[in-house]
Amino acid sequence: MTHEHADTVSPHSPATVAVTAGRPPRVQGGPVNAPVVLSSTYVSQGVPGSEQLYTRGGAETWEPFETALAALEGGAHGIVFGSGMAAIAAALGDVPPSGVVVVPRHAYQVTLGYLDDLARRHGLEVRRVDVADTDAVVAALDGADLLVAESPTNPMLEVADLPAILAAARERGVPSVVDNTFATPLGQRPLNLGADVVVHSVTKYLAGHSDVVLGAVVTNDDDAAARVCAYRTLHGAIAGPMEVFLALRGLRTLHLRVERANANAAEIARRLADHPRVAEVRHPSLPSDPGHERAAAQMASFGAIIGMRPVGGIEAADAVVAAVELWVPATSLGGVESTLERRRRFTTESLTVPEDLVRMSVGVEDVEDLWADLSRALDGLPV
Repeated sequence: MTHEHADTVSPHSPATVAVTAGRPPRVQGGPVNAPVVLSSTYVSQGVPGSEQLYTRGGAETWEPFETALAALEGGAHGIVFGSGMAAIAAALGDVPPSGVVVVPRHAYQVTLGYLDDLARRHGLEVRRVDVADTDAVVAALDGADLLVAESPTNPMLEVADLPAILAAARERGVPSVVDNTFATPLGQRPLNLGADVVVHSVTKYLAGHSDVVLGAVVTNDDDAAARVCAYRTLHGAIAGPMEVFLALRGLRTLHLRVERANANAAEIARRLADHPRVAEVRHPSLPSDPGHERAAAQMASFGAIIGMRPVGGIEAADAVVAAVELWVPATSLGGVESTLERRRRFTTESLTVPEDLVRMSVGVEDVEDLWADLSRALDGLPV
Protein backbone atom coordinates (compact mmCIF):
# COMPACT_ATOMS: atom_id res chain seq x y z
CA MET A 1 0.00 0.00 0.00
CA THR A 2 1.13 3.52 -0.72
CA HIS A 3 1.46 6.33 1.80
CA GLU A 4 1.65 9.31 -0.53
CA HIS A 5 -0.85 11.92 0.55
CA ALA A 6 0.62 15.33 -0.24
CA ASP A 7 -2.02 16.09 -2.85
CA THR A 8 -4.86 15.33 -0.43
CA VAL A 9 -3.77 17.70 2.34
CA SER A 10 -5.70 20.98 2.33
CA PRO A 11 -3.77 24.25 2.68
CA HIS A 12 -6.49 25.44 5.06
CA SER A 13 -6.86 24.80 8.78
CA PRO A 14 -9.00 21.85 9.92
CA ALA A 15 -11.62 24.27 11.22
CA THR A 16 -12.00 25.78 7.76
CA VAL A 17 -12.03 22.35 6.10
CA ALA A 18 -14.80 21.16 8.42
CA VAL A 19 -17.00 24.04 7.26
CA THR A 20 -16.10 24.24 3.57
CA ALA A 21 -15.27 20.76 2.26
CA GLY A 22 -17.96 18.88 0.36
CA ARG A 23 -20.00 21.95 -0.57
CA PRO A 24 -21.95 22.01 -3.87
CA PRO A 25 -20.49 23.95 -6.81
CA ARG A 26 -21.03 27.71 -6.64
CA VAL A 27 -23.82 28.21 -9.12
CA GLN A 28 -25.98 31.31 -9.20
CA GLY A 29 -29.18 30.41 -7.38
CA GLY A 30 -27.81 27.03 -6.31
CA PRO A 31 -27.98 25.61 -2.78
CA VAL A 32 -25.27 26.24 -0.20
CA ASN A 33 -25.84 22.81 1.32
CA ALA A 34 -25.88 19.55 -0.61
CA PRO A 35 -29.49 18.39 -1.04
CA VAL A 36 -30.81 15.07 0.23
CA VAL A 37 -31.74 12.71 -2.62
CA LEU A 38 -34.41 10.23 -1.56
CA SER A 39 -34.40 7.67 -4.31
CA SER A 40 -33.45 4.01 -4.15
CA THR A 41 -33.15 3.59 -7.91
CA TYR A 42 -32.41 5.63 -11.02
CA VAL A 43 -33.57 5.79 -14.62
CA SER A 44 -31.47 3.38 -16.65
CA GLN A 45 -31.69 1.56 -19.97
CA GLY A 46 -29.25 -0.07 -22.32
CA VAL A 47 -25.74 -1.07 -21.30
CA PRO A 48 -24.96 0.43 -17.87
CA GLY A 49 -22.11 2.90 -17.72
CA SER A 50 -20.81 5.02 -14.87
CA GLU A 51 -24.17 6.61 -14.12
CA GLN A 52 -26.15 5.98 -10.95
CA LEU A 53 -28.15 2.75 -11.07
CA TYR A 54 -29.11 1.71 -7.56
CA THR A 55 -28.37 3.30 -4.20
CA ARG A 56 -26.55 0.28 -2.77
CA GLY A 57 -23.70 1.09 -5.13
CA GLY A 58 -23.54 4.82 -4.48
CA ALA A 59 -25.64 7.83 -3.56
CA GLU A 60 -25.31 11.55 -4.18
CA THR A 61 -26.02 12.29 -0.53
CA TRP A 62 -23.01 10.22 0.58
CA GLU A 63 -20.50 12.07 -1.54
CA PRO A 64 -20.35 15.46 0.25
CA PHE A 65 -19.81 13.80 3.63
CA GLU A 66 -17.22 11.40 2.23
CA THR A 67 -15.38 14.30 0.59
CA ALA A 68 -15.39 16.39 3.76
CA LEU A 69 -14.21 13.57 6.03
CA ALA A 70 -11.46 12.55 3.61
CA ALA A 71 -10.27 16.15 3.52
CA LEU A 72 -10.19 16.34 7.31
CA GLU A 73 -8.17 13.12 7.58
CA GLY A 74 -5.84 14.08 4.73
CA GLY A 75 -7.05 11.10 2.72
CA ALA A 76 -7.91 10.52 -0.91
CA HIS A 77 -10.97 8.32 -0.31
CA GLY A 78 -13.76 8.57 2.23
CA ILE A 79 -16.31 5.75 2.35
CA VAL A 80 -19.39 5.95 4.59
CA PHE A 81 -21.07 2.89 6.11
CA GLY A 82 -24.32 2.15 7.89
CA SER A 83 -22.51 1.72 11.23
CA GLY A 84 -19.07 1.89 12.78
CA MET A 85 -18.92 -1.89 13.00
CA ALA A 86 -19.75 -2.18 9.31
CA ALA A 87 -16.76 0.07 8.60
CA ILE A 88 -14.51 -1.99 10.89
CA ALA A 89 -15.65 -5.26 9.32
CA ALA A 90 -14.89 -3.87 5.86
CA ALA A 91 -11.45 -2.67 6.95
CA LEU A 92 -10.71 -6.14 8.34
CA GLY A 93 -12.15 -7.89 5.30
CA ASP A 94 -8.81 -8.82 3.71
CA VAL A 95 -7.56 -10.96 6.59
CA PRO A 96 -7.33 -14.54 5.25
CA PRO A 97 -8.80 -17.55 7.07
CA SER A 98 -6.34 -18.65 9.77
CA GLY A 99 -4.64 -15.28 9.44
CA VAL A 100 -3.07 -13.30 12.27
CA VAL A 101 -4.36 -9.96 13.59
CA VAL A 102 -2.56 -7.83 16.17
CA VAL A 103 -4.97 -5.74 18.23
CA PRO A 104 -4.85 -3.80 21.52
CA ARG A 105 -6.00 -5.79 24.55
CA HIS A 106 -8.12 -2.76 25.40
CA ALA A 107 -10.17 -1.61 22.42
CA TYR A 108 -13.77 -1.12 21.40
CA GLN A 109 -15.38 -4.22 22.84
CA VAL A 110 -17.41 -4.99 19.70
CA THR A 111 -14.25 -4.90 17.59
CA LEU A 112 -12.69 -7.43 19.94
CA GLY A 113 -15.89 -9.49 19.87
CA TYR A 114 -15.89 -9.48 16.08
CA LEU A 115 -12.29 -10.70 15.99
CA ASP A 116 -13.10 -13.42 18.52
CA ASP A 117 -16.01 -14.48 16.32
CA LEU A 118 -13.68 -14.71 13.32
CA ALA A 119 -11.30 -16.76 15.45
CA ARG A 120 -14.05 -19.23 16.32
CA ARG A 121 -15.46 -19.53 12.81
CA HIS A 122 -12.37 -19.18 10.63
CA GLY A 123 -9.38 -20.04 12.80
CA LEU A 124 -8.11 -16.45 12.98
CA GLU A 125 -5.28 -15.90 15.44
CA VAL A 126 -5.87 -12.76 17.51
CA ARG A 127 -2.78 -11.43 19.27
CA ARG A 128 -3.89 -9.00 21.98
CA VAL A 129 -1.12 -6.65 23.07
CA ASP A 130 -0.58 -3.69 25.36
CA VAL A 131 -0.55 -1.11 22.58
CA ALA A 132 1.41 1.32 24.76
CA ASP A 133 4.26 -1.23 24.93
CA THR A 134 5.95 -0.54 21.60
CA ASP A 135 8.36 -3.46 21.85
CA ALA A 136 5.51 -5.88 22.52
CA VAL A 137 3.56 -4.59 19.53
CA VAL A 138 6.55 -4.85 17.22
CA ALA A 139 7.30 -8.38 18.39
CA ALA A 140 3.69 -9.41 17.77
CA LEU A 141 3.87 -8.16 14.18
CA ASP A 142 6.13 -10.99 13.07
CA GLY A 143 4.04 -13.22 10.83
CA ALA A 144 0.97 -11.02 11.20
CA ASP A 145 -1.52 -10.21 8.44
CA LEU A 146 -2.98 -7.02 9.92
CA LEU A 147 -2.33 -4.49 12.67
CA VAL A 148 -5.41 -2.90 14.25
CA ALA A 149 -4.68 0.03 16.56
CA GLU A 150 -6.55 2.44 18.78
CA SER A 151 -4.91 5.44 20.39
CA PRO A 152 -6.08 6.52 22.89
CA THR A 153 -7.65 3.15 23.61
CA ASN A 154 -11.23 2.50 24.62
CA PRO A 155 -11.74 2.67 27.58
CA MET A 156 -8.28 2.71 29.24
CA LEU A 157 -6.89 5.68 27.26
CA GLU A 158 -3.52 4.07 26.61
CA VAL A 159 -1.52 6.00 24.02
CA ALA A 160 0.36 4.08 21.34
CA ASP A 161 3.55 5.30 19.71
CA LEU A 162 1.75 5.36 16.38
CA PRO A 163 4.68 6.49 14.20
CA ALA A 164 6.85 3.69 15.59
CA ILE A 165 4.37 0.80 15.41
CA LEU A 166 3.01 1.86 12.02
CA ALA A 167 6.53 2.10 10.63
CA ALA A 168 7.29 -1.36 12.02
CA ALA A 169 4.17 -2.74 10.37
CA ARG A 170 5.09 -1.14 7.06
CA GLU A 171 8.63 -2.55 7.23
CA ARG A 172 7.15 -6.04 7.66
CA GLY A 173 4.54 -5.60 4.95
CA VAL A 174 1.70 -5.74 7.49
CA PRO A 175 -1.28 -3.50 6.56
CA SER A 176 -2.49 -1.24 9.36
CA VAL A 177 -5.90 0.04 10.43
CA VAL A 178 -6.29 2.78 13.05
CA ASP A 179 -9.58 3.55 14.77
CA ASN A 180 -9.47 7.33 15.14
CA THR A 181 -12.89 7.76 16.78
CA PHE A 182 -11.62 9.03 20.14
CA ALA A 183 -9.05 11.50 18.80
CA THR A 184 -11.02 12.67 15.72
CA PRO A 185 -9.13 14.09 12.70
CA LEU A 186 -8.63 17.27 14.73
CA GLY A 187 -6.65 15.40 17.37
CA GLN A 188 -4.49 13.29 15.06
CA ARG A 189 -4.25 12.13 11.46
CA PRO A 190 -3.13 8.49 11.45
CA LEU A 191 -2.66 8.46 7.66
CA ASN A 192 0.03 11.10 8.09
CA LEU A 193 1.62 8.92 10.80
CA GLY A 194 1.85 5.93 8.47
CA ALA A 195 -1.50 4.13 8.68
CA ASP A 196 -2.98 2.48 5.61
CA VAL A 197 -6.62 2.79 6.66
CA VAL A 198 -8.49 4.89 9.23
CA VAL A 199 -11.90 3.95 10.59
CA HIS A 200 -14.45 6.03 12.48
CA SER A 201 -17.63 5.50 14.35
CA VAL A 202 -19.33 8.51 12.77
CA THR A 203 -22.03 8.07 15.42
CA LYS A 204 -19.68 9.67 17.93
CA TYR A 205 -17.82 12.97 17.48
CA LEU A 206 -18.17 13.42 13.74
CA ALA A 207 -21.98 13.51 13.77
CA GLY A 208 -21.85 14.70 17.36
CA HIS A 209 -25.49 14.78 18.46
CA SER A 210 -26.30 11.18 19.45
CA ASP A 211 -28.96 10.90 16.77
CA VAL A 212 -27.44 8.78 13.97
CA VAL A 213 -25.58 5.48 13.66
CA LEU A 214 -22.92 5.53 10.92
CA GLY A 215 -19.32 4.54 10.25
CA ALA A 216 -16.61 5.48 7.78
CA VAL A 217 -13.31 4.39 6.27
CA VAL A 218 -10.64 6.77 4.97
CA THR A 219 -7.57 5.74 2.98
CA ASN A 220 -5.05 7.00 0.47
CA ASP A 221 -4.68 3.62 -1.20
CA ASP A 222 -6.74 3.19 -4.38
CA ASP A 223 -6.82 -0.61 -4.16
CA ALA A 224 -7.84 -0.59 -0.52
CA ALA A 225 -10.60 1.90 -1.28
CA ALA A 226 -11.90 -0.27 -4.12
CA ARG A 227 -11.96 -3.35 -1.87
CA VAL A 228 -13.74 -1.50 0.92
CA CYS A 229 -16.33 -0.09 -1.50
CA ALA A 230 -16.90 -3.56 -2.93
CA TYR A 231 -17.38 -4.92 0.59
CA ARG A 232 -19.96 -2.21 1.29
CA THR A 233 -21.90 -3.05 -1.86
CA LEU A 234 -21.76 -6.83 -1.54
CA HIS A 235 -22.66 -6.85 2.15
CA GLY A 236 -25.29 -4.13 1.85
CA ALA A 237 -23.59 -2.13 4.63
CA ILE A 238 -24.97 1.13 3.31
CA ALA A 239 -26.04 4.34 4.99
CA GLY A 240 -29.38 6.09 4.75
CA PRO A 241 -29.37 9.50 3.05
CA MET A 242 -30.97 11.37 5.95
CA GLU A 243 -28.44 9.95 8.41
CA VAL A 244 -25.55 11.04 6.21
CA PHE A 245 -27.09 14.48 5.78
CA LEU A 246 -27.30 14.83 9.57
CA ALA A 247 -23.72 13.61 9.95
CA LEU A 248 -22.47 16.22 7.50
CA ARG A 249 -24.42 18.91 9.32
CA GLY A 250 -22.78 17.76 12.54
CA LEU A 251 -19.35 17.72 10.93
CA ARG A 252 -19.65 21.43 10.16
CA THR A 253 -19.33 22.24 13.87
CA LEU A 254 -16.82 19.51 14.74
CA HIS A 255 -14.02 21.96 15.51
CA LEU A 256 -16.22 24.05 17.81
CA ARG A 257 -17.58 21.04 19.70
CA VAL A 258 -14.22 19.29 20.02
CA GLU A 259 -12.44 22.44 21.21
CA ARG A 260 -15.03 23.03 23.94
CA ALA A 261 -15.29 19.38 24.97
CA ASN A 262 -11.51 18.97 25.14
CA ALA A 263 -11.12 22.08 27.26
CA ASN A 264 -13.87 20.89 29.58
CA ALA A 265 -12.31 17.45 29.86
CA ALA A 266 -8.86 18.78 30.69
CA GLU A 267 -10.29 20.97 33.45
CA ILE A 268 -12.44 18.23 34.92
CA ALA A 269 -9.56 15.74 34.78
CA ARG A 270 -7.36 18.23 36.65
CA ARG A 271 -9.96 18.65 39.37
CA LEU A 272 -10.64 14.93 39.62
CA ALA A 273 -6.93 14.30 40.14
CA ASP A 274 -7.09 16.47 43.27
CA HIS A 275 -10.37 15.10 44.63
CA PRO A 276 -10.07 12.99 47.81
CA ARG A 277 -12.82 10.60 46.70
CA VAL A 278 -11.04 9.71 43.45
CA ALA A 279 -8.55 6.84 43.47
CA GLU A 280 -7.35 7.21 39.88
CA VAL A 281 -8.01 9.42 36.87
CA ARG A 282 -6.80 8.85 33.32
CA HIS A 283 -6.61 11.63 30.73
CA PRO A 284 -3.63 12.33 28.44
CA SER A 285 -3.67 16.02 29.35
CA LEU A 286 -2.49 15.26 32.90
CA PRO A 287 1.31 15.41 33.26
CA SER A 288 1.00 12.40 35.58
CA ASP A 289 -0.80 10.30 32.96
CA PRO A 290 1.37 7.48 31.50
CA GLY A 291 0.50 8.57 27.97
CA HIS A 292 0.98 12.31 28.45
CA GLU A 293 4.38 12.82 26.83
CA ARG A 294 3.60 10.55 23.90
CA ALA A 295 0.23 12.20 23.30
CA ALA A 296 1.76 15.66 23.52
CA ALA A 297 4.30 14.66 20.86
CA GLN A 298 1.93 13.13 18.30
CA MET A 299 -1.53 14.60 18.97
CA ALA A 300 -2.88 18.09 18.36
CA SER A 301 -5.27 17.73 21.34
CA PHE A 302 -5.87 15.27 24.15
CA GLY A 303 -9.50 14.34 23.57
CA ALA A 304 -12.58 14.53 25.76
CA ILE A 305 -12.76 11.03 27.26
CA ILE A 306 -11.78 10.54 30.90
CA GLY A 307 -11.31 7.33 32.86
CA MET A 308 -12.10 7.68 36.56
CA ARG A 309 -12.02 5.21 39.47
CA PRO A 310 -13.65 6.49 42.66
CA VAL A 311 -12.60 5.46 46.15
CA GLY A 312 -14.88 2.63 47.21
CA GLY A 313 -14.78 0.29 44.21
CA ILE A 314 -17.77 -0.94 42.23
CA GLU A 315 -20.35 0.31 44.70
CA ALA A 316 -18.90 3.82 44.63
CA ALA A 317 -18.71 3.82 40.82
CA ASP A 318 -22.35 2.79 40.53
CA ALA A 319 -23.32 5.36 43.16
CA VAL A 320 -21.67 8.20 41.23
CA VAL A 321 -23.40 7.20 38.00
CA ALA A 322 -26.75 7.05 39.82
CA ALA A 323 -26.29 10.36 41.62
CA VAL A 324 -25.41 12.74 38.78
CA GLU A 325 -28.16 14.88 37.26
CA LEU A 326 -26.55 16.74 34.34
CA TRP A 327 -24.31 13.88 33.25
CA VAL A 328 -26.31 11.26 31.36
CA PRO A 329 -25.80 7.54 32.19
CA ALA A 330 -25.38 6.14 28.67
CA THR A 331 -23.07 3.84 26.76
CA SER A 332 -22.17 5.97 23.78
CA LEU A 333 -19.89 9.00 23.63
CA GLY A 334 -18.87 12.01 21.58
CA GLY A 335 -22.18 13.88 21.67
CA VAL A 336 -22.77 17.42 22.83
CA GLU A 337 -24.06 16.03 26.12
CA SER A 338 -21.79 14.63 28.83
CA THR A 339 -22.24 10.92 29.48
CA LEU A 340 -20.71 8.37 31.82
CA GLU A 341 -20.93 4.68 32.63
CA ARG A 342 -19.17 1.90 34.51
CA ARG A 343 -17.67 -0.12 31.71
CA ARG A 344 -17.47 -3.54 33.35
CA ARG A 345 -21.25 -3.61 33.69
CA PHE A 346 -20.89 -5.22 30.26
CA THR A 347 -19.86 -8.86 30.54
CA THR A 348 -18.19 -8.50 27.13
CA GLU A 349 -15.76 -5.81 28.31
CA SER A 350 -12.09 -6.80 28.58
CA LEU A 351 -11.43 -8.50 31.91
CA THR A 352 -8.31 -6.39 32.42
CA VAL A 353 -10.44 -3.24 32.59
CA PRO A 354 -10.91 -2.41 36.29
CA GLU A 355 -14.40 -3.25 37.50
CA ASP A 356 -14.83 0.22 39.00
CA LEU A 357 -13.67 2.21 35.96
CA VAL A 358 -16.13 4.94 34.98
CA ARG A 359 -15.69 6.10 31.39
CA MET A 360 -16.70 9.74 31.01
CA SER A 361 -17.43 11.48 27.72
CA VAL A 362 -17.26 15.20 28.41
CA GLY A 363 -19.62 17.34 26.39
CA VAL A 364 -19.95 21.04 25.66
CA GLU A 365 -21.99 22.19 28.66
CA ASP A 366 -20.68 24.84 31.05
CA VAL A 367 -17.73 23.27 32.84
CA GLU A 368 -18.67 24.71 36.22
CA ASP A 369 -22.13 23.16 36.01
CA LEU A 370 -20.64 19.81 35.04
CA TRP A 371 -18.15 19.95 37.88
CA ALA A 372 -20.76 20.96 40.45
CA ASP A 373 -22.88 17.98 39.46
CA LEU A 374 -19.99 15.52 39.46
CA SER A 375 -18.35 16.77 42.65
CA ARG A 376 -21.68 16.62 44.48
CA ALA A 377 -21.99 12.96 43.47
CA LEU A 378 -18.43 12.25 44.61
CA ASP A 379 -18.82 14.16 47.88
CA GLY A 380 -21.87 12.02 48.64
CA LEU A 381 -19.85 8.81 48.67
CA PRO A 382 -19.42 7.18 52.08
CA VAL A 383 -16.11 7.95 53.74
